[in-house]
Amino acid sequence: MVAQRGRLWIRCVLLLCLAIQFALFAAAETFFKPFNVSYDHRALIIDGKRRMLISAGIHYPRATPEMWPDLIAKSKEGGADVIQTYAFWSGHEPKRGQYNFEGRYDIVKFANLVGASGLYLHLRIGPYVCAEWNFGGFPVWLRDIPGIEFRTDNAPFKEEMQRFVKKMVDLMREEKLFSWQGGPIIMLQIENEYGNIESSFGQKGKEYVKWAAEMALGLGAGVPWVMCKQVDAPGSVIDACNGYYCDGYRPNSYNKPTLWTEDWDGWYASWGGRLPHRPVEDLAFAVARFYQRGGSFQNYYMYFGGTNFGRTSGGPFYITSYDYDAPIDEYGLLSDPKWGHLKDLHAAIKLCEPALVAADSPHYIKLGPNQEAHVYRMKAHHEGLNFTWYGTQISCSAFLANIDQHKAASVTFLGQKYNLPPWSVSILPDCRNVVFNTAKVGAQTTIKSVEFDLPLYSGISTRQQLITKNEDLFITKSWMTVKEPISVWSENNFTVQGILEHLNVTKDLSDYLWHITRIFVSDDDISFWEESKISPAVAIDSMRDVLRVFVNGQLTGSVIGHWVKVEQPVKFLKGYNDLVLLSQTVGLQNYGALLERDGAGFRGQVKLTGFKNGDVDLTKLLWTYQVGLKGEFLKIYTIEENEKAGWAELSLDAYPSTFTWYKTYFDNPAGTDPVALDLGSMGKGQAWVNGHHIGRYWTLVAPKDGCQEICDYRGAYNSNKCSTNCGKPTQTWYHIPRSWLQASSNLLVILEETGGNPFEISIKLRATRVICAQVSESHYPPVQKWFDPDFIDGKIAVNDLRPEMHLQCQDGMMITSIEFASYGTPQGSCQSFARGNCHAANSLSIVSEGCLGKNSCSIGISNLIFGSDPCRGVTKTLAVEARCRSLPNAGFSQF
Repeated sequence: MVAQRGRLWIRCVLLLCLAIQFALFAAAETFFKPFNVSYDHRALIIDGKRRMLISAGIHYPRATPEMWPDLIAKSKEGGADVIQTYAFWSGHEPKRGQYNFEGRYDIVKFANLVGASGLYLHLRIGPYVCAEWNFGGFPVWLRDIPGIEFRTDNAPFKEEMQRFVKKMVDLMREEKLFSWQGGPIIMLQIENEYGNIESSFGQKGKEYVKWAAEMALGLGAGVPWVMCKQVDAPGSVIDACNGYYCDGYRPNSYNKPTLWTEDWDGWYASWGGRLPHRPVEDLAFAVARFYQRGGSFQNYYMYFGGTNFGRTSGGPFYITSYDYDAPIDEYGLLSDPKWGHLKDLHAAIKLCEPALVAADSPHYIKLGPNQEAHVYRMKAHHEGLNFTWYGTQISCSAFLANIDQHKAASVTFLGQKYNLPPWSVSILPDCRNVVFNTAKVGAQTTIKSVEFDLPLYSGISTRQQLITKNEDLFITKSWMTVKEPISVWSENNFTVQGILEHLNVTKDLSDYLWHITRIFVSDDDISFWEESKISPAVAIDSMRDVLRVFVNGQLTGSVIGHWVKVEQPVKFLKGYNDLVLLSQTVGLQNYGALLERDGAGFRGQVKLTGFKNGDVDLTKLLWTYQVGLKGEFLKIYTIEENEKAGWAELSLDAYPSTFTWYKTYFDNPAGTDPVALDLGSMGKGQAWVNGHHIGRYWTLVAPKDGCQEICDYRGAYNSNKCSTNCGKPTQTWYHIPRSWLQASSNLLVILEETGGNPFEISIKLRATRVICAQVSESHYPPVQKWFDPDFIDGKIAVNDLRPEMHLQCQDGMMITSIEFASYGTPQGSCQSFARGNCHAANSLSIVSEGCLGKNSCSIGISNLIFGSDPCRGVTKTLAVEARCRSLPNAGFSQF
């Protein structure tokens, strides 16, 4: 009788989930019928029903519009219900009163695509966003408003903030994008992590929070508003959690649900730093614990990170890539096992959704010293536990957690034994059968590689290029060059006494600000230096981010740092010397209080030391200022203007040169794989393709230490745990969206600051060429089997399900070879598998027959599949490494 009720419960849940999926697919075609969104203490209430929601963070400007549909589709396939994004003020209003909603900033198009896919949208207007975005998303002109103080009870700031927030809300309403209009927007956000800095403003900070909430609510958006990291969020505004773990978070009112607006599934990277990696076992553990302990909305920050195109990266010193170790990588490719394991987790949570929304709170059961269960159900009666939701009777779902960081545990729950790996959660949709454990990864692993590693030559065939490169010979006529003047180059320069603040002059129209003056050196100074064996030096109390010092047109030294002291030795000649100080920004500060005061350039005293008659106070001299680079303002990186630069051919033996422009042309590589530019041979600078600014580049190398050979998922994660890429440049590949390319003669322009070799720049195609998986008899059957119609109809019993290995190449590819296959006790990991003492001789033939020539395949993990038991009494594992290749005539992609 109990078993029958259990099967009935499973079938009901699965029918319910299929009904939900069908409804979503229907919505994708018809968009949404108008529906209201509210909330209670348990969850968001959508169209009158509580929902457990999984959200995928995607920032629309960090991809191209051509990429958006695929990113949204992959998010939906991965189990997301919601897409979350910020609104980027600096992109939408680059000049005060002049708005931009085109191209990568076409937020209306993005929102419509989300809705057309049947997903909801959480729009975080801010308008402060942080996001490792330049100036935290504020337009730089904002700091020039008289009397302004950011993010406090300051009238000029509040006026500007309200104007932009109202602009966005009005735009969404005009485009009918709110849920009650039939659109996808179910929730908005005002401010962002203000609680971290609120104390810096005292009472004015508290008043600002109240004002921001009241202002937002007064706009009549008709959907809930949230404030993240804001424990004093007023009234009906929901306070939400950001962090690596949020299972212990509780909102400031019992009437508000527990929301997790930023689940940091990776971290950002800085030039010269290691690359962060968060293991999926820990990430899945954090998500499962959140829903286990009463959470109802969780967003991956980021599900797709993308690229900081142009000069949008924040800082200082954040790299151009915003990959974030996300489930979908910077190029739009799936990153497995992270994407696949989370997909399985999401399916397991959806199986529990009926019980999760039915119960107001879970029933807690202590299972051991570090083990616990949370059970979701309604009241009991003689027929069991029942609750009607979407017309389906449901009963009970449970989460079993082992929070011990080191030891596995065997626990008894409702009379049945369960084994829990350390730092893991098992999910039981029917309070009996485990469908998923966060530490048991059955999803495949994908290995990204690059191909078509060719120098950028013009007018020669691919075969010739390969031959040329293999023989280490390079064509000398493929690059052209022009020098950037280290002097005044336009009529827009001006001369004043003293050192001016960098941003006050540049308005962030360029990274670069030239400070030019003349220094007189006497015979006595020369004699003094020779006799004393000292050198004069440029001394600055504080400087950010990069300083280049030129004397008489020659670079004499550079200083890198964030508000660091400068002592840069210089060498002068007798008489008058040209002294040039070039201050540079590498992304404006994006986090913290008082951003408007942070500025750039120099602070404090600026002087020359070591002169016979004492230090020379440079702040008292006349300085000529020039904003930006000549090539930058002439736009020689564009197709329309590049011929005006006076280019000359670059010879192969040319000496690496500072502040030099280079250009060449290249054809669009065939196929559909994403395109990357390898700039590993260069120093520091910026790059453009057909006038599109792909971003800053810099080949700073990460420290050799600090990376772990083995990444142990167990225990609390931080951004220094499981780091990778030690001893290598932080970034060498730069994404070129295919939509920016034409069939041939694509213009590539490079600005090189420090000296590099453009002849070794190459185009690369990024793709998943290797896929691996390792699944044992102890793994659980695929969660997706619970959605199988035969299982729902009772034709397949729970006990009939077996673990399976699933392999899948990226779209447009097929499995062309099986490099390794062993059913038994294989050893090692992907790309280093080896046979163990136990091995089924037909492993390779079974896998080859099932997978070769296909885009995807599944292999059952059982002795029946492989014909016999190769080693009785031992838990068997199937390990496979396969290779994928592009299908012929795949055409071109827009990614």
